[in-house]
Amino acid sequence: MQRKLPHSNLYLREEELRRGIELLYFAYRDFTRDPDNILADSSFGRAHHRVLYFVGRNPGTTVSGLLSLLRITKQSLSRVLGQLVEDGYVDQVSGVEDRRQRLLYLTDKGKAFEKELFETQRQRVAEAYKKAGPEAVAGFWEVLLNIVNEEEREAVLRQIEK
Repeated sequence: MQRKLPHSNLYLREEELRRGIELLYFAYRDFTRDPDNILADSSFGRAHHRVLYFVGRNPGTTVSGLLSLLRITKQSLSRVLGQLVEDGYVDQVSGVEDRRQRLLYLTDKGKAFEKELFETQRQRVAEAYKKAGPEAVAGFWEVLLNIVNEEEREAVLRQIEK
C-alpha cells in the first residue's frame, strides 16, 4: 500500500488531523471486530469485555477501583458485573479488612474467556507492530498517551506498567 505520510509540520493541518482521527476510528472498528463476534455468541458486549480485561489485569480490585479505572457509572457497572458474576465469569469476595468491600477476581471460566478475547487483539496488534517497527511503535504509544487527559496520564502509566 502506498502511504502518504505527513511532512514536517503538515501533520497539524486540519486535513491531516482528520486523517488521523479517521484512522483511529477505522483501527478501533477492526480492533474490536473479532472480540465483538465472540461476545455476540455469549450475549455480552464491549462493556463486559472491558470489565473482564481490567479485572484480569487487576485481580482483587474493588468495585470502586474498577469504577474509577473505567470511568463508567455505578449503574452501568452493576448491570454488567451482575451478569458476569451470575454467569460464573467473575467472583466477588468480601474484603478482609473491610467486609463491605467487594474484591473482584476472574474465575477459571472468566480467565479462559478473557484469554480468548485478548488473543484476537494480541494477534492484530503484534502484526501491526511487526510491520511498523520499534520506532513507529514508540511514536504510536507516545501519541496515544498524549491523547489521554493530562491529569490522568500518570495513573494510566502506572496501570499499563504493571
